[in-house]
Amino acid sequence: MNAAQYKRDIIVVGASAGGIEAVGELLSQLPHDLDATIFVAQHMSPVHVSRLPEMLTKRGPFRALYPVHGQEIAPGHVYIAPPDNQLLVRQGYVHVTRGPKENGHRPSVDALFRTASRAYGSRVIGVVLTGYLDCGTAGLLSIKARGGLAVVQDPSEAQAAEMPRSAIAHVNVDHVVPLAAMGPVLVQLTKTAAGPVPTTIPRALIEIEGDEPGVPAEVVCPICRGSLTEAGIGEYKQFRCHVGHTFSLDSMLSEQTEETERALWAAVRAIEESSSLAQRMGSRSSGSMKERYQEKYETLRRQADVIRKLLLGTGYDAPALAAPAELATSTDID
Repeated sequence: MNAAQYKRDIIVVGASAGGIEAVGELLSQLPHDLDATIFVAQHMSPVHVSRLPEMLTKRGPFRALYPVHGQEIAPGHVYIAPPDNQLLVRQGYVHVTRGPKENGHRPSVDALFRTASRAYGSRVIGVVLTGYLDCGTAGLLSIKARGGLAVVQDPSEAQAAEMPRSAIAHVNVDHVVPLAAMGPVLVQLTKTAAGPVPTTIPRALIEIEGDEPGVPAEVVCPICRGSLTEAGIGEYKQFRCHVGHTFSLDSMLSEQTEETERALWAAVRAIEESSSLAQRMGSRSSGSMKERYQEKYETLRRQADVIRKLLLGTGYDAPALAAPAELATSTDID
């Protein structure tokens, strides 16, 4: 059946920081007879037991639940992406899988939005709420390209404005509304007919969605070290590796910053272990060898202090500014 014969009855919601309260508030505004199915991707910790379905069931008129893999979709339900799993929408059912992280998250807002748009085309309404970075932007691009609608929380009132701001900056958003007014807007949108689904999808979006490779990138995946390709629409850029790990420009910077910190702390550990060994060797030596081991110990301690100061953000002093040159000198004992 053509999508134009349907109403807009698939609502996908994405949120991150501050999202639990925002999603609850949104659901509390919806009537019990809303003719739609709702899907939610909320970034959350993968290691803690979540009572989110119970909380959201109490806030709104619908039953909220974590679906199981292959579960059939029924109207009047809220399907929530389980912790550390991707919620993917198919025609009539869902996939729940521990697929690759996107923008460092599992569940990912983009994965939910993208698969919903592929399955239901112009019937989909995408909603981006509060959150950091820009997860949801690529998903809204997919929704809009297939005739769906994009609704975004007003960034000025969001607890974390980055996700809404990114969506507005890169997507032709249909509605930007305060959270308190969003429920009535969605109710009205679900009463409108879904338009025809476009017959062609831009090549750039196909690359962003991963069905075609983008151009080779000069960086590697910070998660698996695999090669990356780059794709983009306008100012929005995205990287994807062959495994499927996906990063926007902002999330790539965030991941690489964390990777750099891990590498620097590992360097501190290795250097301090070497300095300790040099000290022990010095205690067992005499004469010039004792002096050389002591010199190596002191040099390694200074190097470790330089890196530690960088990590702790305590700033530089004059000796520290000169110290990086020491990092390039050999401290090997011949």
